[in-house]
Amino acid sequence: MLLTFKLSIILVVVFLISSCENQSNKGKISTSNPMIDSNLVYKVYTPNTTDIVISRSEYANKLEGFWLGQCIANWTGLVTEMDKIGNIGAIKTGNFYTRDDWGKRDQPSIWGQGIPSDLPENIDFVFVGEEGVWGADDDTDVEYMYQHLLYSNKTSLLTGEQIRDGWLKHMIHEEENFLWVANQKALELMLDGHVPPATSDPAISTDSVYDNYYEMIDAQLTTEIFGFFAPARPDIALEMALLPIQTTARENAQWISEFYVVMYSLASKVDTSLSKKDQIHWMADQARIQVPNDSYTAKMFDFIKSQHDQGRMWEETRDDVYERYQVNQEDGYNMTSKDIYCNGCFVGGINFAASIVSLLYGEGDIIETIKIGALAGWDSDNPTATWGGLLGFMYGKDAIEEAFGRTFSDKFNIHRTRQNFPNNGLDNFKNMATIGVYIVDRAVQEQMGGGIDLEKDVWYIPVKE
Repeated sequence: MLLTFKLSIILVVVFLISSCENQSNKGKISTSNPMIDSNLVYKVYTPNTTDIVISRSEYANKLEGFWLGQCIANWTGLVTEMDKIGNIGAIKTGNFYTRDDWGKRDQPSIWGQGIPSDLPENIDFVFVGEEGVWGADDDTDVEYMYQHLLYSNKTSLLTGEQIRDGWLKHMIHEEENFLWVANQKALELMLDGHVPPATSDPAISTDSVYDNYYEMIDAQLTTEIFGFFAPARPDIALEMALLPIQTTARENAQWISEFYVVMYSLASKVDTSLSKKDQIHWMADQARIQVPNDSYTAKMFDFIKSQHDQGRMWEETRDDVYERYQVNQEDGYNMTSKDIYCNGCFVGGINFAASIVSLLYGEGDIIETIKIGALAGWDSDNPTATWGGLLGFMYGKDAIEEAFGRTFSDKFNIHRTRQNFPNNGLDNFKNMATIGVYIVDRAVQEQMGGGIDLEKDVWYIPVKE
């Protein structure tokens, strides 16, 4: 009897301990998955048979590829930035580059100088080896900031106040602050108390230098990444990107930026059994649908695509772009008549045209696309960074290194151009990619109504009706 009584007591104690442990573990996740955002409550989700299923770990590798590809392309494009803008107005730069100029001596930019001292003397790729650190530039740093703001604010949709506060904290307020044209104007307006989207309002932003800050290239450099935060759902990506885009852009500059956002989102939906060329062309055609048909953005894309489809060489098409839009001012592109600095070499339109030349003729080859982008002219580091980032994502980090036949650094210094980030601004692509995955986690749950299976390490993304 005594033994039976003791056993009963032991069983009761074990039951009570087990019950307490179960209560304390209620709501916790039991999984070996290393990518779990402690700031997000992962909800139970029952998938639909029509849901798009995407591997989170594979996506993280692709995001590492995005940052690596964008850095390679950005720094390579800087070699030829503003070397060739045409021969209209006070600044004349002679004949545009051709494919034969690759590997030859870099020519002076419109500022009367050659390349910066930390770049090669010849037109060639810029690489950072395993022990080096990639420096931020204006094609990578604002996207880094927006990713940081989304995660630190625990949101998928930034408010105007959150954007303003982020800009004021992370942008250096005095020169040299690596901000130009519309970005610089937006910062000045924020310092005066304005909140996006008022910072792109022509009635507020117009001054004696430009009456069209809202048409400049700036939003194209800073918002493509929002497409990756809403994989396979460009409708959600456009919602997430709208206010960041309108921080500096309206009308054509906005539509161009949205074109890029849509392409970035569609990179997770494209049929990967197709060739890279066919994937790129399908994504571009889909993004074109979003652009108003009567805009010069749409007409530029249609013209360049028709030239490509007719079999013209990329140099011929680029020269046709210059004649059509900067010399003859067709399709409503009237920047030359405005007589602004460097004949509008910073305007979104002409740089969008150059980017489409490199995209279509690059045909999904990351090396060829970056080469054409660097040689095409105008603000060449911007189109190269856009497509280097997209193709870097589509390839993934490992395939980029295989394509170039070498390994690269994964370290990143955001404090080269911005300020007030953790760890004195030093980061790495793996961590940056993980934060990107966490942002997608939140967007899948809160914006798409989908779910995350941490055991299977996948997203379930509902298809838009």
